[in-house]
Amino acid sequence: MNCIIVDDEATARVIVEQLCSKHGNIDVVESFSNAIDAIKFLNQQTVDVVFLDIHMPGFSGIDFIQTLKNPPKIVLTTSNTEFAIEAYEYEAIVDYLVKPIRQERFDKSIIKVENTFKKIAADSSKSAITSSNSEEDLYINIDRRLIKLKFHEILLIEAKGDYIDIKTINKTYHVHNTLKKIKEKLPEDIFLQIHRSFIINFTKIIDIEDNSVLIEKNVIPISRSNRPELMRRLNLL
Repeated sequence: MNCIIVDDEATARVIVEQLCSKHGNIDVVESFSNAIDAIKFLNQQTVDVVFLDIHMPGFSGIDFIQTLKNPPKIVLTTSNTEFAIEAYEYEAIVDYLVKPIRQERFDKSIIKVENTFKKIAADSSKSAITSSNSEEDLYINIDRRLIKLKFHEILLIEAKGDYIDIKTINKTYHVHNTLKKIKEKLPEDIFLQIHRSFIINFTKIIDIEDNSVLIEKNVIPISRSNRPELMRRLNLL
């Protein structure tokens, strides 16, 4: 983790830097005597943690937090506890250290910061897994039944008036829907509209000849306007 220290007292900045030096995974990249200079720095650089004094002349630590659109994680440092309740109203604030700061208490604060980042990483990973699973499937409504189709099993989709035919490896489904609506649900990395009446899974293409593509035994026309995008997507030798 990298961090900055913001405190108008030089001695306080040195103490926090010394406390940080006891942890091999914390790198103090800069320290500031006022919040304005720290904000200018953060507009150009990113850090994981800010050790921030609340009581600073002219521009307080709370003012500092409110000014930043996406503040890093904050550990507040102060000589009293009068702002403790107000401080925890801000999501960015992880801990609140009262001066003089003891090493033991500082170590507990670092553990809190590390656990916060672990939780963020875990939540992000969980979200990615959920998203990945949901994006592999498509549910279609057939006679009041919801049928799940795997994207990789869909060969092509053809518009037929107020209906669409979804052709899969094993079956064709006649669905009351439009090509435009189903296109919004399909992942763009494997599906492409090549004609006003056809969307194809271009990973299933067997052959391309003139103005048509072959997917299994299905010959699908390519419109002139859609051909350049199809050719761009293909891994040509």
